[in-house]
Parts: sequence; structure tokens; C-alpha cells
Amino acid sequence: MLRTDFRVSRFLARIPSSLFFYGRFRGSAPADGDRRAGSPANASRRLRAALGMVAGALTLGVALSACSPTFDWRTVMNNDNGYTVDLPAKPGNDQRPVQIDGTPMQMAMQTAEAGNAVFAVGTVMLPDDHDSTQRAALAFLRDGLARNVGAAPDARAVQIPLAAGGQVLGLEMKLNGEAGSQHERRTVYARLVARGRHVYQAAIIADKPLPPEQVDQFFSSFKLF
Repeated sequence: MLRTDFRVSRFLARIPSSLFFYGRFRGSAPADGDRRAGSPANASRRLRAALGMVAGALTLGVALSACSPTFDWRTVMNNDNGYTVDLPAKPGNDQRPVQIDGTPMQMAMQTAEAGNAVFAVGTVMLPDDHDSTQRAALAFLRDGLARNVGAAPDARAVQIPLAAGGQVLGLEMKLNGEAGSQHERRTVYARLVARGRHVYQAAIIADKPLPPEQVDQFFSSFKLF
């Protein structure tokens, strides 16, 4: 079990789950009072507020690191999209439209953050189960993950287990590169697989390589119905 490291940078620079959607977050607009040129008094208030935020983050970090582990694994069964997986924290859900070969589709995502990594399973609902449609969706996901970190879309064959027994052929990737406007280093682990009218992307994006046991826990638990 790893110990939680809640440094100040942990609160200021999270790994956005939007990387899995090949998008980005927008910053919020400044408040009206912040648009005016600041007087010394205003500058002093802003400094005190900033110091208070840092102190609060540090206090929260000490409390959390003392009482909660970084990886709190739990099994998540997604009956709607047909998979089960172990995630290291309570997952959130998101859904975005994507276009694959000019065809609009929906991509649903379950994400959980632990340590300095985001774990996610994305599911694209296909219009049909034709081999050509599945291949196009797999290529879209493969190339999108690689493009987000400026890496070549290299993948190798891997067997993905079925919950009822047996396996289905998929793709496995491990990528290293830079992401975002700050060109921060990211390590990506991913498995991609098509089954029927679903294409799945089980992936981890981290700011540094993870211990093998955490990676294995996630991928070995990912099973399709």
C-alpha cells in the first residue's frame, strides 16, 4: 500500500481526465474586483488569501495522508456498457460526443484519481458491429491517446478476459511523452478492445511510471461481459 503524497503541487496541477477525450479544460474568468489595477492594500489582501489557500491545502494534506491510503481499490460493475473493473477510488462519470470517420458517436467514461494518476474506462457505442467499424474506432482511440502525449501510436496484441470465461483479442499500449501547453511528462498505459457494438479504452495517465502491482491490479480486473 502506497502512502499518499499531498504536496501543494498536488492541488495545483492535476492530471485532467479530459486527456482521455482528447480535449482540454477552460480557465475561469476573473472576478470584477480582480480586473482593476490593484492598490497596495488589494495586493496585500491577495497575498494573504494566497497564503491562506496554501496553508489550507497543506493542513488538508496532512489530515488526509494520515487517515486514507492512496489506492482504495473497489470493484465497479458497469452493466450498461458491459464490463467490470477495479478502480482505486470512487469513480466519476462523463460522456462526450466523438466523430469517428465522420460518424457521430457517444463516448462514456468512468474515471477515478489516485496518487498522481487517473484511471479510466471509456466506452464508445458503435452504430453497428461490423469489423470495419470496430477497426476504425480502435484506430481513433489508439491514435488519440498517442497524439495527446506526442508519441507514436505503437500497440501490441493482448488478450482481454471475459467475465464468463475465455478471452478476446485487443491492443496494449505504453506511451511516454509531453502533454498540454506546459509540456508536462506523462506516462500512458492503455488497453483497447472491441466487442459487439462497443469499443473499450481502459487507460491510466500518470505523471510518472506507476508500480507494476497497481497497473496489474487495474488491467487484470478489466473484464467484458
